[in-house]
Amino acid sequence: MIKRIFSLMFMALFLAGTAAAVTGCNTVEGAGKDIEQGGKAIKEEASEHK
Repeated sequence: MIKRIFSLMFMALFLAGTAAAVTGCNTVEGAGKDIEQGGKAIKEEASEHK
């Protein structure tokens, strides 16, 4: 019984920590900006070679 309670508490803390880490950093936003800049560079290069 106690093992189950500690297991559930550990899982809840782990999920809360993971959620805080994911929302705390702007990794996804930064990656989106990088991909957007890469797309713009490809578009400009393609325009030059028409």
